[in-house]
Amino acid sequence: MKVLLLAAGRSKRMKPVEDKNFLKFLGKPLIVWQLEMLKEVGLLDVVVVGGDHNLERLKDATDHLEMNIEYVEQENLDEGMCGAVLAAKEYILEQSVLVFSSNDVVEASAFETLKRAFEPGDMDSYILGKKVESYFPGGYLETNEDGVISRIVEKPGEGNEPSDLVNLVVHLHKHTGDLIEALENVESDNDDKYEVALSNMIAGGSKMKAVAYEGFWQPIKFPWHIQKVARFLINESEKFIASSAQIAATAVIHGKVIIDEDVKIMDGAIVSGPCYLGKGSVVANNALVRDSNVGERCVVGFGTEVARSYLGDDVWTHSNYIGDSVIGNNVSFGAGCVTGNLRLDEGEVMVDFDGKKLSSQSNKFGLITGSNIRVGVNTSFMPGVKIGDDCFIGAGIVVAENVPDKSFVRAKVELKISENNQSAPRRDNFK
Repeated sequence: MKVLLLAAGRSKRMKPVEDKNFLKFLGKPLIVWQLEMLKEVGLLDVVVVGGDHNLERLKDATDHLEMNIEYVEQENLDEGMCGAVLAAKEYILEQSVLVFSSNDVVEASAFETLKRAFEPGDMDSYILGKKVESYFPGGYLETNEDGVISRIVEKPGEGNEPSDLVNLVVHLHKHTGDLIEALENVESDNDDKYEVALSNMIAGGSKMKAVAYEGFWQPIKFPWHIQKVARFLINESEKFIASSAQIAATAVIHGKVIIDEDVKIMDGAIVSGPCYLGKGSVVANNALVRDSNVGERCVVGFGTEVARSYLGDDVWTHSNYIGDSVIGNNVSFGAGCVTGNLRLDEGEVMVDFDGKKLSSQSNKFGLITGSNIRVGVNTSFMPGVKIGDDCFIGAGIVVAENVPDKSFVRAKVELKISENNQSAPRRDNFK
């Protein structure tokens, strides 16, 4: 059996966050987490499908792993999963194949569950399905009472779901040749050619079964999904404090924490799990870090609070509040900067994507940034604002709209100075 790991997406819905394959959780890129999980369950033969924009970087990030990994470029990224499978067809023909998306985070038990169903089974394909309580904008499985799939419906729209069973991109196909043939002949004007091909196979007599999965699942489709994955991975890992970490006697450490090499935690600081502190990072006096993933060489400055947030590498803060935010690499906040994370009406925070407002599905969500950003003192960000790469944000302003890459943001503040006809009260006059 070979695993086809799909990693060619351009992460358009994540912008300004970088390619999600390389988001670092507990110091390791997501693509490495996924491959190590496959290795854990004995799936060592993997074909990684990337694009021209990230294939070399995928190789660099993963070629140290002791697995049989082959790398394939998907040239036509608009063909989605269909194009990814066809790009790798010469590597997967004449054997069973497990198709898995690199940005769908599941537990190792997901693969074990699928393998148990596959080994004695008489079906042609097995598809992992998870019941959901609210609408998910993805594919849904329609099945009979025995779990046999009659059709797959991609993005049906809320209220039109054929079932409550979501199609997870963890598919095990016994006859890869039949899958390739269906994909080569499928017709669709949408980005659902893979799903349409599977439905065509079912109509042609292929038997596919939905395998129920009850464990953790979080696809990373939007920035607000990142912290959910970070929290899961921290909770799944062993508590660890590196021997090289320097922790002051008056610092408070509690809960599930992972403190990496050469971290410094100073007097009066509090670190409350689930929490990860990356190599060489500093938590200064009286700072608070809780329920967050903090990258390498970060400084959580004096009096700063970082709550429920993801910080990349080389993030510097100075008496700030960073709440429910996703911060890129090499970002510095001047003293007094604040990320707003709660609307006045306490409704769900909306985020603007190319003029279309999407809900973060939470009433608490803060700032999203790219990388290489400098922010002046006393600047505030409204909930759900996005800041692109390579930006300078001036001091003393309120940023209430998205800022594109390579911008310099500043505001003109008019000072009014007039004659003062009053004397300041003397201190000894106060009672």
